Amino acid sequence: MPREFELIMSVPVPSMSGITHLYTSMDLADAFAIRLPAGTSSDPDLLARFILSHQPSWIGWLMNVRDTVVACFGLKTARHLASLAHRIGPFKVYSTNQTEIVLGEDDQHLDFRLSILCAGETEPEGSRQLVFSTVVQCHNRLGRAYIFVIAPFHRLVVRASLLRAAHVGWPLATAPEADQRPIL
Repeated sequence: MPREFELIMSVPVPSMSGITHLYTSMDLADAFAIRLPAGTSSDPDLLARFILSHQPSWIGWLMNVRDTVVACFGLKTARHLASLAHRIGPFKVYSTNQTEIVLGEDDQHLDFRLSILCAGETEPEGSRQLVFSTVVQCHNRLGRAYIFVIAPFHRLVVRASLLRAAHVGWPLATAPEADQRPIL
């Protein structure tokens, strides 16, 4: 694993997250944390949009491969989902509050939720922690097979997305809101 990924820690899904107890059984549950520098915005909607709009280019290529394969099984493609309303990229917005945004999708083979949670309390040096969590509940063999295949890619994509956002530079809390929100 690249040394840069050490900035990102694997952590339990936070107990204060709205997705922690969402499903009675979970086929995948993971969370990754990164420290946000002092002065970074704590708006979870803004942070989710920032992370998803600054992903490494290879993730777009990987999503195109995924769309090509899943279309053969009649599953929803990311391209189609991104064209729908009330979304951040391909992900439907389920809820948002001052510390967390919950995104995801329900489908015939599985339901999943992503959480971007920005810890409300600041550390002494002014930094705070952002936790990107995912929970998945499968409904059938197709869902379990899909998760088995994509889980290693999923973890790599989340880590790379957080790392890329950190390298680009997190949006500042003092910047005008219109300047911070990328168009997806």
